[in-house]
Amino acid sequence: MKSTEDVGFGLFKPRRRASGSWHALVALLAGGLQACSLSWPWGMPHIISDLGLQRGAGQWWLQILALSVLHGLLRGAASTRQAAWLGWWFSLAWLAGTIAWLYTSMHRFGGLSAPVAVLAVLALAAGLALYYAGAAACYRHFEGSHAVTNAGLFASLWLLAEMGRGVLLTGFGWGAIGYAHLSGPLSPWIAWIGLYGVSALAAMAAALLSQSWERATHVSPGRNRLKSALVLAALVLTGLVLPQTSGSNTGALDVTLLQGNIDQDAKFDNSQGVPKSLNWYAEQLQANESALVITPETALPVLPGQLPEGYWARLQARYAKGEQAALIGMPMGSLAQGYSNAVIGLKPGQSQPWRYDKQHLVPFGEFIPPLFRWFTNLMAIPLGDFQRGSLVQPTFDWQGQRLAASVCYENLFSEEMAAQFRQASTAPTVLFNVSNLAWFGEHLAMEQHLNIARMRALEFDRPFLLATNTGITAIVDHRGQVLQRAPAHQAVALRGLVEGRAGLTPYATWMARWGLWPLVLLALAMVLGLSRLRRR
Repeated sequence: MKSTEDVGFGLFKPRRRASGSWHALVALLAGGLQACSLSWPWGMPHIISDLGLQRGAGQWWLQILALSVLHGLLRGAASTRQAAWLGWWFSLAWLAGTIAWLYTSMHRFGGLSAPVAVLAVLALAAGLALYYAGAAACYRHFEGSHAVTNAGLFASLWLLAEMGRGVLLTGFGWGAIGYAHLSGPLSPWIAWIGLYGVSALAAMAAALLSQSWERATHVSPGRNRLKSALVLAALVLTGLVLPQTSGSNTGALDVTLLQGNIDQDAKFDNSQGVPKSLNWYAEQLQANESALVITPETALPVLPGQLPEGYWARLQARYAKGEQAALIGMPMGSLAQGYSNAVIGLKPGQSQPWRYDKQHLVPFGEFIPPLFRWFTNLMAIPLGDFQRGSLVQPTFDWQGQRLAASVCYENLFSEEMAAQFRQASTAPTVLFNVSNLAWFGEHLAMEQHLNIARMRALEFDRPFLLATNTGITAIVDHRGQVLQRAPAHQAVALRGLVEGRAGLTPYATWMARWGLWPLVLLALAMVLGLSRLRRR
């Protein structure tokens, strides 16, 4: 039996005196801080930015601190129901702050009124927050008096919530807490256990930090504070001495990444944006001097049958000979037979153009979920039901490199990208993503998208190329470091060298074989085992 005098985080009152409104406010504020920790939202003076507070950068320490506040609140919750509400308020603020850029796409480009667009963002965040409300309720129900097992229970439940959000109902794992740890003491773990594994370690670190600050009682004695501090220190030190994975270099490739900066308001307008896009990209593709040039998603914003006469034939002739190749984002198919969001590869010596079809489609943008036609009818965004590509598609092989494509937010789904790494001999040596983030204006979506690419680079030990319409267009090396980036909202041809990599990280090896199941089973085993221990 738990004593009602057991207290949680030192700032909060015992359960018998818990104040629901005060705790809810603290949970909201802590959730907002966690949103800031994933991608710092403000530009800072130079002397401060040198310490890591650049706009868009993750703040690992702030993430652990913010989540430790939630853990302390849960420890002080008066009931399972109150814990669920605290987890929900925290996650509502965190997720709403992380995906606030959706407001721009729905209001400015979709035509929704400002209040309706705000409500839509909040509704999505509120729905996703239910995963964490459930995790918080389960934690409050099963927690015990042992600090280390409590931390393991909290980490396991948080892991299940993160994976549920990232996989179920098409999945939307944008803003997982692991993205705050691209640098810091947990980053060496990424090549071993990936984003979700690091998210679990971050949750465990937050629980240990919270318990190390607790006021001692007969249920939470002072030795628990010492145990929590020691295990937290061991967790940090283990990351520092963790063996680094070592792949091999497959040579350098000269690439040019095109950023057309086509205004989203006019992108699909046949009198403005379409002619501008076709002309600018044709000029750049014809003038390209690199071994490979990559355009953004739907750089050519019309179907093949709608291109000007001779346009496609001239591009094919341009890359039919010589030592240059192109990867071009455009929709493929027809209105009558269906179409896909595709990337087309042109290179010398091919009988047919290489093709990649996007397989993980965006709800409401590329397909309309059942029962939601009414919502999409409210918006003026050109929507359609796109056809899906297969999960594993051939790489684009060029000058000794094997390039694997992803379109838009597909690089969010690491477990799907891992399917390309089942065989070391055929695994990609370079990853690339084409996207159009103009839908989201000046918000942090661009920086968050870049951080997603950096996480994939660390998980798979591969360089990552990003070609976007308005930014951030960048070259990321296999260590997750940004080597070059184009200024946002400018028409730019970014040229640089990318060095391919061979070999498989531990994460790529087990994820390609078993997917997320090892993490799911481990987390469930922890929860079930600790719940049985509590009953005893």
